Amino acid sequence: MAPPAPLVRSARQLWRCQWHLLMGGLGPADRLGRYRRPAGAFTALPPLPPDAAEPGGHVLIVGRSCPWAHRAWLSWTLRALAPTIETLVVVPDPAAGRWRFREPFEGCHTLRDLYGRCGADPSAPATVPALYSRRQGRILVNESARLIELLNAWPAPSSAPDLAPEGEGACIEAWRERLQGEVNDGVYRCGFARTQAAYDEAEGALFAALDALEATLAGQGEAGSGWLCGGADPSLADVVLFPTLIRLELVYAPLFGCSRKPLWQLPHLWNWRRRFHSLPGVAATCFPDAWRTDYFGALFPLHPSGIVPAGPDLATLVAGPSPAAPGGPTR
Repeated sequence: MAPPAPLVRSARQLWRCQWHLLMGGLGPADRLGRYRRPAGAFTALPPLPPDAAEPGGHVLIVGRSCPWAHRAWLSWTLRALAPTIETLVVVPDPAAGRWRFREPFEGCHTLRDLYGRCGADPSAPATVPALYSRRQGRILVNESARLIELLNAWPAPSSAPDLAPEGEGACIEAWRERLQGEVNDGVYRCGFARTQAAYDEAEGALFAALDALEATLAGQGEAGSGWLCGGADPSLADVVLFPTLIRLELVYAPLFGCSRKPLWQLPHLWNWRRRFHSLPGVAATCFPDAWRTDYFGALFPLHPSGIVPAGPDLATLVAGPSPAAPGGPTR
């Protein structure tokens, strides 16, 4: 028997009030309900440390589910920086809403503790990624956009690619600027929107950007490199795109409502994702089970049940041409 209509109306109103309260804790929004990412603590691009080439002097702190940390992890991987920068993986503590260390690091049990020791404003979020200097005893930078620039300038083997070659600078910056707002942050603006109008605006911008990416890759023709700015190697523009696209079907489409068009309908972009995933070391930075568990299990206002639904196998998203491409598998 269905519950009485007045009870349903009251429950809906109560839940909506609670939802707005919970969403306020999850992420700030402007008066029109559009999500606005809070400012970080260590956002300026620091100079290259004098001990950058020395082994063991620096630690890159990352989390497996965080796409902003993923871009730093990818830069570290592609630039082959393991000899001079260690990686340290923190794990989420959903109950406390924070990142914690598996073992104490520099005397700290949580990332919040480390941020406090390094002089961060208590109101600033303690987020990953973060690059820590053991010599200086502080976090050098935690803004991922600046961090990947620093990692690209870090001393690296001669075989490591330059992710921002001079001839591609204007193209890289143009794509990075657009991707940051419309794609990387765009999926969050969809998921964390407080109103239908805010969601519609963010979702429209997201898929317009994906269509533009598809057109750019298609315009290269068969002789093109297949990377966004046409170089022989991927650039920082490719690096910042991958963490979002690799999570699209697994997290952002089902949880954030980014489901207007499946990526297989953008065959050049689908193939781009497959090629990037096949680069040496990239697959080792991808943890689909952790992504789904952390997103569906931790974002209570978006998914109150905490049930982690089944999703596609990552292997099916990175193997072979898009089903929409000529000669691609049928569905």
